Amino acid sequence: MKTHGELKGFWERRLQSDWTESGVGYAALGRAFNTWMYRVRAEVFDREAATIPLHLPDARVLDIGSGTGFYVRRWQGLGVKSIVGCDLTAAAVERLRGRFPGVEFHEVDIAEPGDVLEPGSFDAVSAMDMLFHITDDARYRAALHSVAAALRPGGVFVLSENFLQRPEQRGDHQVNHTLPWITHALDEAGFDVMRRMPMLVLMNAQVDANPVWRKLWGGLLRAVTLSERTGGLAGSLLYPLERRLVRLLRESPTTEMMICRRR
Repeated sequence: MKTHGELKGFWERRLQSDWTESGVGYAALGRAFNTWMYRVRAEVFDREAATIPLHLPDARVLDIGSGTGFYVRRWQGLGVKSIVGCDLTAAAVERLRGRFPGVEFHEVDIAEPGDVLEPGSFDAVSAMDMLFHITDDARYRAALHSVAAALRPGGVFVLSENFLQRPEQRGDHQVNHTLPWITHALDEAGFDVMRRMPMLVLMNAQVDANPVWRKLWGGLLRAVTLSERTGGLAGSLLYPLERRLVRLLRESPTTEMMICRRR
């Protein structure tokens, strides 16, 4: 397991060199394919976040792990006017402040936010595609407690994770926890799960699938994304199928989105 400092350095270097969808997404599949993948993520997020029990134009929202600001833009599109963003890296925060001049951004480690985030001051918090990059379990749980502290009672927490039904998977830069482990950690932090739905199905690593299928599909995806041209073509062909699958299926072998309420 990498130390916290090593992980921060990894993300500083990665976002400094590639501040795009591929930098924050599945880098091995290239920018063109990731752009199509993020179109699906956007549609799922917009559809589900629009139904949370808040009057969004009056809500105060915190986006954690803002990266390129993809989900900051999504909240803005849903009518949210008061947004605070944060990221672990200076590389992201400096650029985010230029891209979103009306949004407040902080360089924050959500596992140890200090006094940057006023307790109970947010109506909603999003943490998209970032919690599985906290590879220390204690820091993961600390991050959830920090989110709960920032939310008002009854506030909404929107997150994406891999929620494995199969055994946990641990790597240097990512840990895929099981669904029971994550829901238990959320419960300990003071959250009730409202619902969970697929965010992607085929356009991402099949981390919760049969190992044979996972290897075959992963190899195929990497093969068809060897160039930006073929990656863009593969993304455009998969996109209409993926849009349908995320609406039809109740669970996914890859990234899912969950909506929770703070007790």
